[in-house]
Order: sequence, then structure tokens, then C-alpha cells
Amino acid sequence: MQSWGIQSRYGRRDTGLEPSKSGVIGLLCAALGRPRDADLSDLAALRMGVRVDRPGMVESDYHTAGAKDALLPNYGVAAFGEQDGKTTGTVLSTRFYLADASFLVGLEASTADQETLLARANDALAQPVWPLFLGRKAFVPAAPIRLRDGLRPEPLEEALRTYPWLTARDGEQHWREPARVRLVIEERQPTGESRMDVPVSFLPLDRRYQSRFVRTEFLSRPAEVAGSASQTEQTQE
Repeated sequence: MQSWGIQSRYGRRDTGLEPSKSGVIGLLCAALGRPRDADLSDLAALRMGVRVDRPGMVESDYHTAGAKDALLPNYGVAAFGEQDGKTTGTVLSTRFYLADASFLVGLEASTADQETLLARANDALAQPVWPLFLGRKAFVPAAPIRLRDGLRPEPLEEALRTYPWLTARDGEQHWREPARVRLVIEERQPTGESRMDVPVSFLPLDRRYQSRFVRTEFLSRPAEVAGSASQTEQTQE
């Protein structure tokens, strides 16, 4: 299970259909041991792309959680009762998530400093400082997420198009590989779809984000189109 919400507030928590940039950067911060008040600008500057090998299924969960004091207004619930001298309340929410999905995520460096940062992040994913989770703390990875050959010399688009297919898992009989997969590529220029998922602050009471632009392509199976951009069907949303 995994969840990549970028519009979630109050009682309805959404998930995007692929990993958000804020979710990926948060995962890397956990691996690197960066606290919530750390500067995120170096990670945010990396260009990101996602290949959707298994779109999974959108599921929902009815969720209850306790909240105290200053957190209550952020959830839009009224306070009631006291515990140990502090105001308490219960937050009721419907939380959506993706089940049985697989994604290939790439981050691209454009400077020597960014290349060094990617190398550090790659090492950290092998030995993370803090536990990793896929969008929410309850959603821990079912398998290691670091690729042994994850540091690659080719551009982001080519790496996503040519990296080996994420095929059926051991013992899985019903899975059929789709004829094509979706690519979501970050644009350097303000064109395409705008997404407010570039993190500026992860502080619980001061979460802030900036926008970026992405384009969506549909790609035939990577092994069949290695190095060829002519076989992609591009759409802009």
C-alpha cells in the first residue's frame, strides 16, 4: 500500500496515481536523516520522472486518530474533553491509497553538486537513517526500493524508457503486462500540468509547497523501444 496525496486536508485524504515529488523527497530525507526543519532546496531542485509499471487499485480506509491542542484547527474538528490538562479531540477521515502498484522513479542531476547528492541519496537508501515509508508511516515498503544499478549516466527520459520492465512477482500467476505504461516527466519550462508538490517546509504546523509542471506520455514496453522517442504517444494535460 502507498499514498501520494497533494490536496489532502481535513476529513478526506486523497492519493495521486503516482508518487508525488514531496513524497519522494520526504522518503529521501528519512533515508539521509534530515529533520523536518532541514533545508530542502537541494533535493527539490532535482528533476523527477515516474514510470507507472503497475497502476494498482485505488482503495479507501475509514480512519480515526486522536489530536491535541494546536493540531485540532488544522484538521477542522472541534475540541472536546481534556486529558492530562490538554484539550483532545478525535479526527475522523476517509483515506485513499494505492494497492498493488509499482513505480520506477528517477531523479536527474544537472550539476556536479547534484550528482554528488544523488550518490549520497543512493547510498542512504541502502542503509537509511530512519525507517522508510511510501507516503504514510503505516505504508512500509514490501521490498527494498533501492535499485542496485540505480545510478545511471543517461538522461532521465532515456533511463525511464529503457530500464528493465518491472515484471510479475514470484508466484504471481494472474498478472498480465500491459501494452503500454504512463510516464510523468517534470518540465523545466512552465508548460503542461501544474502540480503543487514541491516541498519548501515539512514542519507539521508550517507545511509549505511550490508548484512545478509535468507532462504525461504513454510508452510501449521499454525493451521494445530502447533509445527511441518516436514510439511514445504524448499528451499534455
